Amino acid sequence: MTGRVLIVAGSDSGGGAGIQGDIKTVTALRGYAATAITALTAQNTRGVFRVLPVSPEFVAQQMRLVLEDIGADVIKTGMLHSAAVIEAAAQVIAELGGGIPLVVDPVMVSKSGAFLLDPEAVHALKQLLLVNAELATPNVPEAMVLTGMDRILDLADMRHAATLIRSLGPRAVLIKGGHMEGEIVTDLLSTDNGDEVFQSPRLHTPHTHGTGCTLASAIATSLAQGLAMHDAVARARAYLEQAILTAPGLGHGHGPLNHGHTVAEFPAPSPQSS
Repeated sequence: MTGRVLIVAGSDSGGGAGIQGDIKTVTALRGYAATAITALTAQNTRGVFRVLPVSPEFVAQQMRLVLEDIGADVIKTGMLHSAAVIEAAAQVIAELGGGIPLVVDPVMVSKSGAFLLDPEAVHALKQLLLVNAELATPNVPEAMVLTGMDRILDLADMRHAATLIRSLGPRAVLIKGGHMEGEIVTDLLSTDNGDEVFQSPRLHTPHTHGTGCTLASAIATSLAQGLAMHDAVARARAYLEQAILTAPGLGHGHGPLNHGHTVAEFPAPSPQSS
């Protein structure tokens, strides 16, 4: 398979999330990853210790040069950290990204609790990126920020949040329910065709660093390869589950996944539809 994915996100020196996790995921799924790095981070499994922003102009130049030469079948955004970077990325997408599906992973807080998006940047994210997104992939805390809801505790709350987020412009929203309580993890995909519920047993492990980046990049790769939205989400969830189950057990905090595991085909489980 092919499928070109341009990833606009921050670097993770620990290699588990961000640009590094994205590249590994796209490659494992036999796509081609190009990148525009928005920030350098000094981090490991214990936390993020320093963030060094990349100038908006340089972020835009990276994107522009890739799109003008290599091109992309999907653009995926992750950690953008400031309104200025969001504005720069949105401008390039408007100039050169017409017709290229955009997957927005609204990265706001790291697994260790470090805030990765300036509060004033949330407005820019809504107005400039979500409005043009093919898919947004917030987790529950991110969905609360995007909607202003003070709680998302169950499937009914997820449905309401998805409706509010879709009103901002994205054609599809995947709300990831890993932060909710219970032994079953529920993700909700909301599209024009209705809602689809994906469920799987909770995996009790500290090795979950980069799960959000990995899932979004796996979906982006599958979309770039021509899969429909449901199939892309199902394939990505199956890949993520195996990456968690076969994690190498590195570090003393939230350890990285096994992005490089090989599975010939990823099953597409049937979701519950409503």
